[in-house]
Amino acid sequence: MSNFNEIDLDLLKRLSEADGIGGMEREVSRIVTSYGKDYSDDIQYDNLGSVILKRSGKNKTNGPKIMLSSHMDEVGFMVRSITAEGYVNLLPVGGWWGHVMPAQEMTITTNDAEKIIGVVGSRAPHGLASEVKEKVIQPMDLYLDLGVTSKQAVEQLGVSIGDMITPNVPFREMNDSNYLMGKAWDDRCCVGAGLEVLKNLSESDHEADIYFAATTQEEVGIRGARTAVHTIKPDVAIALDVTTATDTPFDNKGMKLGDGVVLSVLDSLTIGNSGLVQMMEEIVKDLSLDVRYDFMTVGGTDACNIHKMMEGVVSMTLSLPTRYMHSPRLIIHKEDYIQTIKLVTEFCRRLNWEKLNQLKSSVGITKD
Repeated sequence: MSNFNEIDLDLLKRLSEADGIGGMEREVSRIVTSYGKDYSDDIQYDNLGSVILKRSGKNKTNGPKIMLSSHMDEVGFMVRSITAEGYVNLLPVGGWWGHVMPAQEMTITTNDAEKIIGVVGSRAPHGLASEVKEKVIQPMDLYLDLGVTSKQAVEQLGVSIGDMITPNVPFREMNDSNYLMGKAWDDRCCVGAGLEVLKNLSESDHEADIYFAATTQEEVGIRGARTAVHTIKPDVAIALDVTTATDTPFDNKGMKLGDGVVLSVLDSLTIGNSGLVQMMEEIVKDLSLDVRYDFMTVGGTDACNIHKMMEGVVSMTLSLPTRYMHSPRLIIHKEDYIQTIKLVTEFCRRLNWEKLNQLKSSVGITKD
């Protein structure tokens, strides 16, 4: 049996450092397939590029279908235009706040998969009027400096309109090694969690058929989960995504890193199935895990589109808190990651048709 406290940090490093904005997730999907193939019976792709790894139940037929969903795309940019002087204008892909961008290194990935490094322009504070200093620059007004002198020089590097731009940030264990810093934890840490669950399930029996969907284009409209759910046709779904940690001097509201699993009761787009939340609470108690609850009033996850598909899917979200979401550098905690993997693994082991009918009855669905 696997030691659930041993996580694959190299997997997290590779996932974090891979470049993949919405619609351009290929680098990430290759990691998912190369790692997950040893723990899957089948691998499928839908037409938006989501990767679906299937692990069959012990009877090989007619088990309930569980969909685990984590999105591969990160917030980033595209090359919008190139000035005559050789500066690259940015088009945000996903939600960015101008405060977190100036003076950050970025990587342009060309059509030939070359990596070109530049820096987001910033202004020296000397002599700036206070109203200028206090104003947040809009991301559309920022640019990338490649250290060249002309548009021709940029094009000679292989850069073209529409190329992907992502933060250039290495994965790092912090001074307390439980804290992990990297880019794209939204949602690559949950992609890692889904793969770790498949690995754990490869050493135990389960009645359900498990589908791990590494989805595309969540940050630009929760699109990949919609097509993936039609491919899988699940009976129950768990979206794995991040939530905002609030344990810094900026907000200090109690959602701390390292305090265990987070059950999302609702967000602005999804209300979690109450029976599913209760089943997670039972597993948390049985495994002596730590638990918090999340009520995110702005934003949503893959569960938003999954639960509305077909005739409806029993769904909820499990969250991992992260500091500095939608910025070049985010921080997560190993304990939250490990406990989430334990919870999801045990849920997949326990779910059977009887349990599924109980989940449905929690919202008034009965079967004679």
